[in-house]
Amino acid sequence: MAKEKIKAKSLKVNLPFGLGALEFEEDVSQQKAAWKLYVELSTRISTQPLGDDEGMIREALSSLYSLFSITREILKDAGPEIGKGANSLGSVAVDVLNIGLRPFLAKWHPLLKAYEEQKPASVTSLEYERHWPRYKEMRGELHNVQKQMIIYINALAKISGIKGFGA
Repeated sequence: MAKEKIKAKSLKVNLPFGLGALEFEEDVSQQKAAWKLYVELSTRISTQPLGDDEGMIREALSSLYSLFSITREILKDAGPEIGKGANSLGSVAVDVLNIGLRPFLAKWHPLLKAYEEQKPASVTSLEYERHWPRYKEMRGELHNVQKQMIIYINALAKISGIKGFGA
């Protein structure tokens, strides 16, 4: 007698930025949108661990900022059905942007920009950035945001029906 696979009708995912956990009803449109978000987020510098001597924080901030337009496009393309109710991918994606990323970007983007505007022409952007008095503080907060984004990426993977980071 062959074993039948039983497909779950709902799944529970942990969310980042103190948003808790949600139970999602299995839904093809949410699965497809989650996959698109997963691909976009999992391949960006903003979600990859950076050593203290790797990359630039300006690039990481720009990468995080780009998630707003990417997420908006994916949600618009998916349609309103993925935004119905608090237990929807649409509402979670918007909360990740507005509750998780927006405060971090609103704090650090203007601070770094003000510092960058004082850079002498004789110094490279990388060298100047690494001498910023708030460099280590910002890197620490960036690391915390990246850890939260990994939680989000793993939730997207689960909704998509694939293995996430470290799974």
